[in-house]
Amino acid sequence: MKKVIIINKNSMGTGPEELGQVLIRAFLKKLWAKREKPDMIVLYNAGVQLLDRSSVHLDALDGLEEAGVEIIACGTCLDHYEMKEELKIGRRSDMVEIVNIMMESEKVVTI
Repeated sequence: MKKVIIINKNSMGTGPEELGQVLIRAFLKKLWAKREKPDMIVLYNAGVQLLDRSSVHLDALDGLEEAGVEIIACGTCLDHYEMKEELKIGRRSDMVEIVNIMMESEKVVTI
């Protein structure tokens, strides 16, 4: 595994929540449009909320997944946010795998 992006919030940066949500949407859309993509996106804590069935981010995440980006979500976090039903995009994982991914990757970027 070479490049991994970690998303641990449902918005990007600090400041007004509305701005952070606009920024994360723009980030995901621009990432989707880039020729070079990460190998994996790992979502944990509030980041898993981006995978909610009503999320406005599903189009970009689905496009990234279709382009070959593996998307995984922390199972404990999914349970905490009561997102136990089957994911439409990505797959459920655990902290053992997330730690292994981080340790084995050449580059890890946390959003």
